[in-house]
Amino acid sequence: MKKIYIADITLKKLAEEKGVALLFREKAAIANNAELIGADVIELPPIKNYREDVIIGKTIAQNIQGATLAIPVGFDVESVKQAWECIEKAKSPRLQIELPVSTIQMEYTYHVKQEKMLERIAELVKEAKTYCEEVEFSALDATRANVEFLITAVKKAVENGANIITICDNAGVSTPEEIANLVAKVKSNVSVPVYVQVSNKIKMAVASAFSAISSGADGLKCAMVGKDVLLASEISDAINVCGATIQAEIQLKNTKIHASIEEMVAKISHKEYQAEEVDDKKKILFDTNSTLKDVMQNAKTLGYDFSETDCGNVYKALIKVCEKKGTVGAREFEALIASNACQAPSTYHFETYTTTSSNVSTAMSQVTLKRNEELICGVSSGDGPIDSAFRAIEQCIGHHYELDDFQVQSVTEGKEALGSALVRLRNNGKLYSGNGTSTDIVAASIRAYINALNKIVAEEA
Repeated sequence: MKKIYIADITLKKLAEEKGVALLFREKAAIANNAELIGADVIELPPIKNYREDVIIGKTIAQNIQGATLAIPVGFDVESVKQAWECIEKAKSPRLQIELPVSTIQMEYTYHVKQEKMLERIAELVKEAKTYCEEVEFSALDATRANVEFLITAVKKAVENGANIITICDNAGVSTPEEIANLVAKVKSNVSVPVYVQVSNKIKMAVASAFSAISSGADGLKCAMVGKDVLLASEISDAINVCGATIQAEIQLKNTKIHASIEEMVAKISHKEYQAEEVDDKKKILFDTNSTLKDVMQNAKTLGYDFSETDCGNVYKALIKVCEKKGTVGAREFEALIASNACQAPSTYHFETYTTTSSNVSTAMSQVTLKRNEELICGVSSGDGPIDSAFRAIEQCIGHHYELDDFQVQSVTEGKEALGSALVRLRNNGKLYSGNGTSTDIVAASIRAYINALNKIVAEEA
């Protein structure tokens, strides 16, 4: 049985779809799950935001242990070094040169003729080879190319150091027989492994993949989710049933795909992250190279306007966290702001709370605060114990502040997990954040609210 190598292109496909915007942790999760289901290669999307993509690439590279990590370079030599910086720490790195070989794509997208494209293929492959042992040449739009030129292009790539060739059906209108014939011609002209990226535009991706394997293809490119693409679940099912017929096997773990991966990726789907809903929070990412200026700018993005002293305090805390865990996103950054910026004296002290809540009656809370040795008690109903507790606090202080944001997450694991709450209050257009921790999440939320409240009172005083 011939082993067919599987390259997962989920991250690439989602990056191409304008309606999808993934958070840092979601990109890492997709890469980890691709390795979990047994992909031999995990492909990263091309670099768009150099500083951010390098951080993401390095993080994923450190996590992937069993699969090759690949990333495409750009159209110029300088882009090769940038791509290499993303994956140089990977256990098994691979650089990809992805260039079109059809006349329409070469002339209308890249504005070059055949001769110039051959020169660029040779130049980029040769440059990539100086950084990385594994170099792949992907012939984009190969099914619409002149076959003679396609053969010349793949030969040129191999001559200059490419040790993998990929034939791509980007147009998505080729039949399985046409894919098979193209694979056979390329295989007869090169001695390196040949991968195929088929399309499901005409709902024949699995059939095209089988035809490619029958003609000698060594690898397939598929995704866990995406439009017009060979799906990992479908090719896994097909090989399981009919692999013996074409004397081929793959290492995808069929049960893991159906048990968890598709469900996980579906949550990161096209409806949840529409382009118009993508906010600036998702662009916030810090590492040990971040500067004081970065902290100030991103704090303003989140709506905070604090002093240079507060900024310095947040920056010091941020760098300490980055040194331990590598990167810090928007939520963690807000928690650092809440803990280190605008530390105010405790005008209000949290004493006690009592709450009752059920699915058949409105939640009721009583909160007792202390101010200048005076106990103040407030009682209120609300939509759940936390909402009623916040309303009870407002009754204590006799003022309503706009709740701009409220977040809760666990800090430790287990039944007695320590919970952390973050509250953002808005007063006169300015944001004040507070945090609180407790094994009791209602108490943590009240502490966070009081923390933010004390900052408002201190500034007003």
